[in-house]
Amino acid sequence: MKRQFSQHQLAELSLPVIERLRPLLRDAATVMLYYPLPDEVDIRMLIGELVGQGRTILLPRVTGDATMELRRYSGEGDLCKGAFGIMEPVGEVFTDYDNIDVAVIPAMAYDAEGHRLGRGRGYYDRFLAAHPHIYKIGVCFDFQQVAEVPVGVHDVSVDVVA
Repeated sequence: MKRQFSQHQLAELSLPVIERLRPLLRDAATVMLYYPLPDEVDIRMLIGELVGQGRTILLPRVTGDATMELRRYSGEGDLCKGAFGIMEPVGEVFTDYDNIDVAVIPAMAYDAEGHRLGRGRGYYDRFLAAHPHIYKIGVCFDFQQVAEVPVGVHDVSVDVVA
């Protein structure tokens, strides 16, 4: 369904999601976000705002077939073009997972129960299962919120969908 929208339209459709995210992040000092792919909710403006407020921003970076790490992000200089032309964080590695207040997790679809349809590699599920204290906020476009997402034994649901 996303293919029917232009990049400009997807950017516009991202704005209400960002508005719903802002109050959910108000008290978070350390926030795990994502640098958006072209077909994901574009949160780059929000990332910039949070950096400007002095928050600790973390972005995931895939490091192997089943692993990812978190990197600090303080601005565009902390990104480089990685595999498949995807922008990846290159800032300092972050491992103090107990201090992550909130994780904002993109998806192909969410249902009202917070079940997530990801891209099928399980990176977020493995990370979030290992760190259950992190408050999880799901984001997707409004048209990606569906009645039901199939749930597997290893799938980790989010606490709220913005």
